[in-house]
Amino acid sequence: MSLVTASLLAGNTSLEPEQAVKKVPTTHKVVALTFDDGPCSGTTPALLALLKARQVKATFFVLGEQVEKYPELAIQIVKDGHELGSHSYTHRHLNSLSEDELNKELNESEKVFASIGSKPTLIRPPGGGYNDRLVRELKQRGYTTVLWSIDPRDWDHRSTQQIIDAVMGQVKPGAIIVLHEGKSAPSTPAAVEVIIDRLRDSGYEFITVSELLQYYEIR
Repeated sequence: MSLVTASLLAGNTSLEPEQAVKKVPTTHKVVALTFDDGPCSGTTPALLALLKARQVKATFFVLGEQVEKYPELAIQIVKDGHELGSHSYTHRHLNSLSEDELNKELNESEKVFASIGSKPTLIRPPGGGYNDRLVRELKQRGYTTVLWSIDPRDWDHRSTQQIIDAVMGQVKPGAIIVLHEGKSAPSTPAAVEVIIDRLRDSGYEFITVSELLQYYEIR
């Protein structure tokens, strides 16, 4: 069983070059924790402390306007060995924008990333809204479009136990778990702590999305 590298999946081959990635087909017990909408002063430090204590690496899909507010947190994410992905600049639904509006949104976010010395190659469209045209245009700008396979809806003020149950009930090898930062997801850090421990007890390893793409198996 052969493995396809992230660069191949991102579009340098004929393997599904214009599809968004929702999960990775693999027999290895690996999963990716991802966090949207940050960085935030209330949740990012707590998440970083937890991830460091558990020695877990994650992918943070951050908003350009939030990075402008909290550049030190975005820099700390990278320093701690995590991966930064783009979540656009202002959280507009990219698939509903005109070409000029889309370019403006992407250009503004890329300027912010450049100011902290980062250039993401992964992007998650806000709300998960995408179409073939958007994925194609994002690919032309050097991005792989990443969605998710597990959404515990933590952004809807779900309780810690609800988030845990949703993740544990759906997890499979190659899963991409979407979680959120901010006031709408107050239970997320506590839920993540339990999720990490339970999945590790079940033999799972936590890796970044880019690392996960390297486990893409051709069957």
